[in-house]
Amino acid sequence: MGDRSTAWLLCEFAQIEYTRALSLQRDIAAAKHRGRIEEDLLLMLEHPPVFTLGRRGGRENLTVSEAFLSERDIPVVQIERGGNITYHGPGQLVLYPIVSLARRKLSVTGFVEALESVMIRIAADFGVSAVRDARNRGVWVKDAKLGSIGINIRHGVAFHGLALNVNTDLAPFSWIRPCGLSDVFITSLAAETGAATVAMEKARQAARSHFEAVFGVRLEAIEPAALERML
Repeated sequence: MGDRSTAWLLCEFAQIEYTRALSLQRDIAAAKHRGRIEEDLLLMLEHPPVFTLGRRGGRENLTVSEAFLSERDIPVVQIERGGNITYHGPGQLVLYPIVSLARRKLSVTGFVEALESVMIRIAADFGVSAVRDARNRGVWVKDAKLGSIGINIRHGVAFHGLALNVNTDLAPFSWIRPCGLSDVFITSLAAETGAATVAMEKARQAARSHFEAVFGVRLEAIEPAALERML
């Protein structure tokens, strides 16, 4: 897709509230559209527990009451990405690329498939064989979904991205119909390897390496404060 002379900025957070990360993505996408930011960016992070509803999402796919979620301090957020309902929480590795697709000569399908390739390669590093499935975008291990994808494109700039279950508590997925489907099981790298835990830093390092390889770019790290100053 490119050569390693192309640099993307990488900004990592340990954990960040979903709505804060969403606001950052929108601000970056707007700044790119206005020409204030030339570089493409990648945000890498985890979220506190949250359910998000994409453009095809509906609260009918919640199988518990909103009072039940409120008692556990888990919000439900409606957003503009594609897809239906999903869960984000600690132990899930989230990547949000904010990229000008035309300038990078990326089609929407090619971009999504590249994100799937990144997850497939990360899983392989842990001895887990993940594949694509025509039923739903993302990556699967047999009949269980390991990672999800949802994107939005505004003024030619893509944002949102992928979520890969590393050590994620899978119980909250039972409180929804993931992706709006009733027969979807969810898994994680920890569940598939039988490990008590999978080192998140190892997963992050694999993500950095495979993102560079799949997209043919170099990732240059910046601090969150530096990103804020750019906006």
